[in-house]
Amino acid sequence: MQSADGLADIAADWPLAPLTTLGVGGEARWFARATTIEQVVAADRWSRERSVPLFILGGGSNLVVCDAGVDGLVLQVAIGGVHFEPHGERVALRVGAGERWDDAVVAAVSKGLAGLECLSGIPGNAGGTPIQNVGAYGQDVAETIASVAVLDRQSGEVGRLSARECQFGYRSSRFKHGDVGRFIVCEVTYELRQGTPTVTYPDVIAELDRQRMRSSSLMHVREAVLSVRRRKGMVVDAADPDTRSVGSFFMNPIVDVARHATLSSPSAPAPGFSLPDGRVKVPAAWLIEHAGFTRGYASGAVGLSSKHPLAVITRPGATAHDVVRLAVQIKRRVIERCGVWLRPEPTFMGFGDDADVAFLEKAHE
Repeated sequence: MQSADGLADIAADWPLAPLTTLGVGGEARWFARATTIEQVVAADRWSRERSVPLFILGGGSNLVVCDAGVDGLVLQVAIGGVHFEPHGERVALRVGAGERWDDAVVAAVSKGLAGLECLSGIPGNAGGTPIQNVGAYGQDVAETIASVAVLDRQSGEVGRLSARECQFGYRSSRFKHGDVGRFIVCEVTYELRQGTPTVTYPDVIAELDRQRMRSSSLMHVREAVLSVRRRKGMVVDAADPDTRSVGSFFMNPIVDVARHATLSSPSAPAPGFSLPDGRVKVPAAWLIEHAGFTRGYASGAVGLSSKHPLAVITRPGATAHDVVRLAVQIKRRVIERCGVWLRPEPTFMGFGDDADVAFLEKAHE
């Protein structure tokens, strides 16, 4: 163990697989856990002084770690804290980046604050939500994020980015695309309101009807979302053999109307959600099944969840290479059968310029 100016202990050859929901991958050459912003700054300084690459780890729920491990310092941001600050009719919810995300949702819902209820049950930590612009069942965090406290590794300064400065898009942000590696998220502030829940997604509406909760409260909607996610195997549950996944492996692609029309046949119209710009969001799960992959499909120690075709799952003995290989197979088949390029949701750590990962992240030919 080494110390980064007495603020964060640095460990050598640290196993990363247990820190991820997939449960695969090698070791970090160096590893540290930061519970304060000062420790984040110190770890960043330690890596710079030694010319060691720095990689950020949150809750490990949206991550594929290379089997060869990570040749650098992996910093797990474990800054906690959930704080409410009333501002007139709105309430600011400040959450440490290392706080378990669903705990933050529970805290908001229990105070009657709307805006996060449909994001119940999503694994991982709060710090990952602005990076991915996490969303589900009719909500995404871009609608409520007011600001994000970050360490800017370019300037060495700790500051705040407004929601506009985060450049949110569908399952994306400047943290994921425009400025990869520049910022370390330390805290997120959400602006919430007292009010009624969001009830727009068909699966949630159907679940509320099934439970005969027409007049739904925030807690009712949360429970309905959790029920839907459990049926799809999209919650972490040690008793569920399908639980070792990153959740949805692929994003729902957005296509133009002409491409969407080619996906339909007289007997099987393609599902889709019309967007304000005239394009159509197509369920990736439908494309995967349409390309011939069934729920429960298995390929050695990896496969698809028996509950939802979007979840690539691992069994004992699986490797990161197995996961990537299956994802590539799925993407190629969807291109061949549907002419649509799927893109992955998880981050790939330690793969460098791996050709298969580059193909997975490629948007189109």
